[in-house]
Amino acid sequence: MAKQVKKAQRRPMKKATKKVAAKKVTAKKVATKKQAARKVTGAKAATRAKSQPKNQAKRRFAKSDPILTEIIRNGVLAVTEEMKSNLMRTAYNMIIYEALDFTVGLYTPEGDTISIGLGLPMFIRGMAETVRAKLRHFGKDGLQEGDILVTNDAYLTGSHLNHFTFSLPIFFEGELCGFACCMAHWPDVGGTLGGVTTDIYSEGIQIPIVKYQRAGVVNQDLVDIIRMNVRLPDRAMGDLRAQITAVKTGERRFKELLGRYGREETLAAIGNIMAQSERSARARTREIPDGVYEATSYMDDDGVDIGKRVPIKVKVTVKGDEMTIDLTEVSAQVRGFYNSGETTGVACAQVAYKCLTSPTDYPINEGSFRTLNVALTKGTIISAVKPAPMRWWMTFPMTIVDTIFKALAPAVPDRVIAGHHADLLSTNLHGIHPRTGGFFMGGFGPLGGGWGAKMTEDGMSATVCLNDGDTHNSPVESVEAKFPFLIEELSLRSGSGGAGKFRGGLGIARKVSARVPLTLNAQVERMHCAPWGLEGGHDGFGNEVTVYDAHGEKRDVANAKVFLRRLQPGEGFYSRSGGGGGFGSPLARDPNRVAHDVAEEYVSAADAREIYGVVLGGDGTVDQAETQKLRATMGGKQA
Repeated sequence: MAKQVKKAQRRPMKKATKKVAAKKVTAKKVATKKQAARKVTGAKAATRAKSQPKNQAKRRFAKSDPILTEIIRNGVLAVTEEMKSNLMRTAYNMIIYEALDFTVGLYTPEGDTISIGLGLPMFIRGMAETVRAKLRHFGKDGLQEGDILVTNDAYLTGSHLNHFTFSLPIFFEGELCGFACCMAHWPDVGGTLGGVTTDIYSEGIQIPIVKYQRAGVVNQDLVDIIRMNVRLPDRAMGDLRAQITAVKTGERRFKELLGRYGREETLAAIGNIMAQSERSARARTREIPDGVYEATSYMDDDGVDIGKRVPIKVKVTVKGDEMTIDLTEVSAQVRGFYNSGETTGVACAQVAYKCLTSPTDYPINEGSFRTLNVALTKGTIISAVKPAPMRWWMTFPMTIVDTIFKALAPAVPDRVIAGHHADLLSTNLHGIHPRTGGFFMGGFGPLGGGWGAKMTEDGMSATVCLNDGDTHNSPVESVEAKFPFLIEELSLRSGSGGAGKFRGGLGIARKVSARVPLTLNAQVERMHCAPWGLEGGHDGFGNEVTVYDAHGEKRDVANAKVFLRRLQPGEGFYSRSGGGGGFGSPLARDPNRVAHDVAEEYVSAADAREIYGVVLGGDGTVDQAETQKLRATMGGKQA
């Protein structure tokens, strides 16, 4: 019985073992089949991957999807910001990596602006028109993957020959999907070293629209021509390579967006972004009362006909949700080098319109300007024709934008500012560097100055002018480390802001001395056309440039322009930027704010009494009773 029991117990165990073994065999066969299937699937996927662009993903979004639109909005902003960063990190000259004298952007296949990364707002039209001109020149059929186009045509870009503009056509799935573009300032492009130029031919090398790179192959002949025509070829070539890095960054990142979300979907989202910008601009324009608004101002002179004012007149017409800015009555082009091309004329209107209607609407794109009309005529200071000189192209447009604000002040006082210092205050110096024994060109980026007050707040102090946008000044330490200059003073310019209920911002005073023999060139404007106040506000101080030697400062100057002035060691110059205009009567300013301004040395105690009608005690606090009496005799009202 015991044996029988054991046999009975063993038999089921054998059957179970056979079943488990069978299951193992079956599972092995299934696993083998699955592995084979996975290998086949992986092979097919690899084959498909080779035939598809990298990062191609399943298209999940409809063309009008608002989520995709916001993703792409932030995506294109990120692309242009990375283009900016890579340009700054690889550039050779301080004017690019410190001052940020450049702009990068993405454009549609037709040349419409998708997003731009500011440096200079005044490039807003020049880059777009340059892309369009290159399209017209080559045609879409004349472009292929690996091409990079270049020009520095001043009449096309609207600026000067120092701005080289590289554009890279972006191809995806065999189709042209857009352009990456970079315009940046090269400190030297040949031409006359100093003084006032009177035609474009004396200002440097001119490069028509050509291919720097064709299907991935660099045009070395073009590179050699450029190298031979600049004084500092190594630095020029370094900046050239930096610009190529920027546009290639734009190409790579934009193609990643196209691959991730689909070509049609991405371009449709860009269309949505532009439509949203247009709606926003139209809505804000409708808030401006219909009417015709005019204003005039002037520039000191053109550097050739000293003391002959250059008139600025603008007319703005608002009707419904459209605005027309008429610039046909600004001065005819001048003999000196303060002219700019017509793309800058359009940019003047666009910069003003953007500030008035959608200043915080990003990315900056074509849609924001569909409701703006610009009237220009050929041959003016902002639509100059060849061979007008263009070297200092950026100066007059700032005052034109200022004057547009002045025209609209009665209609929308809450959206405009009083006049600002409106100049770069740049100074250029050259000589022989004692450390290297070689020729050098150096100088200072935008100095900054006072901005006009608003209806509800004081103007900003020590801020770069309107044209400069996101540009930076030159750090003292960097300048002194690279060049034989000594910066002896850099301070706020006390009293320079125009008085008002809200005070204009303060300008800057800078004193520079030479450590070796140097030649100075300064091209500063608005010494006599001081930044104006609004609604009873006072004007700010104008800009100044003077030189000094062992006998002291020379102040018997006709304007703020100093050309080819030789400085010996120990001699130097002062740059003083203007202050902003005030807004509202000074007698309406809060007396306690005036006391604070005196304590901070923004305003003198004498001006506090004589202009603001504020009486201060020995401890610097306001004598309220005496202040009320004084203001009553001055005919003002308390704040």
